Amino acid sequence: MGRQRRKLEDSSDRGQWASKREYVLVVAGSVVGLGNVWRFPYLCYKNGGGAFLVPYGLLAVVCGIPLFLLETSIGQYTQEGFITSWWNLCPLAQAWALFYLVFSFSPQLPWATCENTWNTADCLGLQNLNSSNVTTNHTKSTSPAAEFWERRMLGMSGGIEELGSVRWELALCLLACWAFCYFSIWKGVRSSGKVAYFTATFPYVMLLVLLIRGLTLPGASEGIYYYLYPDINRLANLEVWIEAGSQIYFSYSLTAGTLNVLGSYNDYNNNCYKDCFFLCLLNSGTSFVAGFVVFSVLGFMAQEQGVTVDTVTESGPGLAFIAYPQATALMPLPQFWTVCFFLMLILLTIDTHFVIVESFITTVSDLFPKLFRAPVNHEIFVLIVCVSSFLMHLTLVTEGGIYVFQLLDFYGSTRVCQNFMAICQCVAVGWIFGADRFCSVIEDMTQHRPCVFFKICWKFTIPLLSLISLVLYLADYKHLRISDYVYPNWAYAVGWTMTLSSVVMVPLWAAGLMCFTTGTFKQRLCVLCRPVERPICKRRKVGEEEIDQLTNHLT
Repeated sequence: MGRQRRKLEDSSDRGQWASKREYVLVVAGSVVGLGNVWRFPYLCYKNGGGAFLVPYGLLAVVCGIPLFLLETSIGQYTQEGFITSWWNLCPLAQAWALFYLVFSFSPQLPWATCENTWNTADCLGLQNLNSSNVTTNHTKSTSPAAEFWERRMLGMSGGIEELGSVRWELALCLLACWAFCYFSIWKGVRSSGKVAYFTATFPYVMLLVLLIRGLTLPGASEGIYYYLYPDINRLANLEVWIEAGSQIYFSYSLTAGTLNVLGSYNDYNNNCYKDCFFLCLLNSGTSFVAGFVVFSVLGFMAQEQGVTVDTVTESGPGLAFIAYPQATALMPLPQFWTVCFFLMLILLTIDTHFVIVESFITTVSDLFPKLFRAPVNHEIFVLIVCVSSFLMHLTLVTEGGIYVFQLLDFYGSTRVCQNFMAICQCVAVGWIFGADRFCSVIEDMTQHRPCVFFKICWKFTIPLLSLISLVLYLADYKHLRISDYVYPNWAYAVGWTMTLSSVVMVPLWAAGLMCFTTGTFKQRLCVLCRPVERPICKRRKVGEEEIDQLTNHLT
């Protein structure tokens, strides 16, 4: 009977995680990424310090955790991938971090002085960049870290219209990132699960090292004060709540399809209900601790330069590639701390990178299993995806690549996509499939039935809050700008095309199914809204029937 069960399980060549530990590590590595380090701390500081934790925590409970459970449960139940359009920008951030990591081994950090060939007359060294030296004659002064970022690494052009030549050093870093991605996923979850043992755990070692170092620096307490000092009045600002919700969606990797795919490789009886709470808590806890790592160092840099913390605080790439390297250059043994920081950034992006690529490959393979699941065909398909993606990403390492990156970042992961997909998922599960039925599915898989709170969130709370957020975003929409640079109109058109490419797929797919289904309009609607029995359930029934037949034959 045991052999019969194993034979049944082996009939599906899709693959599964070798152990529960691999699944947890890969999901943790996927959802814990750059957003925890360079986005959450700044949002917390900007939106009321400790007061920001109120909307963040509340929306994590009513939106984040229920959606996380919904997506992982769908994947585990259906054992299939998810069709989605999501712009993967992690390889470029990896390439940037790898570029900085190489230069971190220099005897003299190149972003610490103004004595390099790429520096301008406006460059002001770190030792001179303080409140007593910055006078009216230096109102246009720039730091050596900013000039290294803009002039040495990026070689920034005047705009997206001037892409210029490819920065060959960045192209080599990008190639190394895609090569690592290929060898991490070429064997599917069998290889990616093993890679996660290192890539998902070592960043926490680096985070702990940087946390201890940051808290022991002079001025660290001032930075942490700026990070957490609660401004209760900010809670009355609706934008603070919108920012908190957006960070939950972004940080938890919701509506991107990756959670569905990773959950689909679980055993049917895996306790995804318990996993959901642990992984969400790990993600938010990492974001909170990363804030101490970042702001303790920014407080130190502000004290060294004789300025306030808010003058050195930045968000996004500016925090990771200008502010933090500039701060580490002021420490004793700057090379060591810079290596630790950029090694942590690289490892944080690796998991997110190969999980997104694996999600795409899994989705396509599920659509054409006979073609892409064959052993040799699968490796070739993964190679084609990685090579073609590398070639497309070469536009991001040109002299105008940073403008392309900002355009993709702004429009490729906008709240329009997040909120629309959240509404669609909740309507499909909560109203069409049925919230009660879905709770029964989770109970069948995990032996734990979700409480009524989750049904309320799936049917009412999440769709309503997502709709409000979507309407407010569209009503207050502003075109993307980088400092004083304004994108041309064609760039905005390309950006909105990217945004709508994800959104319109849902109604287009539904319209196509309606057209190809036979019957009257009402009959077709009833057929398409009726849940079909999933292959995993069919396999389980076939297996039970075969086992019963074998048992009857033996008796």
